[in-house]
Amino acid sequence: MQRAVENGWSHTWGTRWMIVKTALAEKLAYRGDFALGTLMRFLPIITQIFLWWAVFQSLSPEEPTAGRISGYSFHDMVAYYLLTMVGRAFSSMPGLSASIAKTIRDGEIKRYLVQPIDLLSFLFWSRVAHKLAYYAVALGPFVLVFFLCRGYFTAGWPDATTLACFACSLLLSFALGFYLEACLGLIGFWMLEVSSLLFVYMLLQFFLSGHMFPLDLLPAPFDTIVNYLPIKYLAYFPAAVFLGKIQGTALAIDMAMLVGWVVFFYLLSRWIFARGLVRYSGFGG
Repeated sequence: MQRAVENGWSHTWGTRWMIVKTALAEKLAYRGDFALGTLMRFLPIITQIFLWWAVFQSLSPEEPTAGRISGYSFHDMVAYYLLTMVGRAFSSMPGLSASIAKTIRDGEIKRYLVQPIDLLSFLFWSRVAHKLAYYAVALGPFVLVFFLCRGYFTAGWPDATTLACFACSLLLSFALGFYLEACLGLIGFWMLEVSSLLFVYMLLQFFLSGHMFPLDLLPAPFDTIVNYLPIKYLAYFPAAVFLGKIQGTALAIDMAMLVGWVVFFYLLSRWIFARGLVRYSGFGG
């Protein structure tokens, strides 16, 4: 019995490694696009720098860098936007929801039902390979941009505990982003077209994830409401952790909440998938 369990465990991880290895080889074919695309994604930061410079200049015309907004200096604000780009590179799942819905709508999901490969596991490990390939190639552009903008990180390098929490938040944001968007895509079992739903979600995510502005700037009671939503962990939270905006007990609570949201959306995606298969009907060869 024990040997059978060990063999099954080994087979499961062997399958996952095969998925990662195959997807990694496929994704590395786009290494040039990854490198160029990474540099292009940082270009909007230039606009943000000029925008916030104007804001801080209106607060302190003589010395804009001396002004503060909700605890953010001008340098903090630029550093925050650079860090959100790192967070979004982990948590963003371009095309995942739409591709799951299309797989269901077009009947391609049948291959996952007749072959010993689980849909969600296959997609998860494929995304792991995508991120590995992306960062293997995009690390150079990231290092270049952060080196050129090192002057904006006035607080210096964070301590080891903060760095560990920052790294954990990035990994957990990847899992959260995957399972959250998987849940949206699995709604395709009940709706033939989910593009409108995805548009609304992306719009809310753009504002409420902290990608557009630090969530600290929101007035009450909106700051409290957004603080309990999972979307803030996709961009704002990792950046705020690195900059030391969340520390001590508040950091421990937020990390626990992030783990809780990951577990919640993992279980929810599994439940939706199981319920969707009950009502799914496939015909043909």
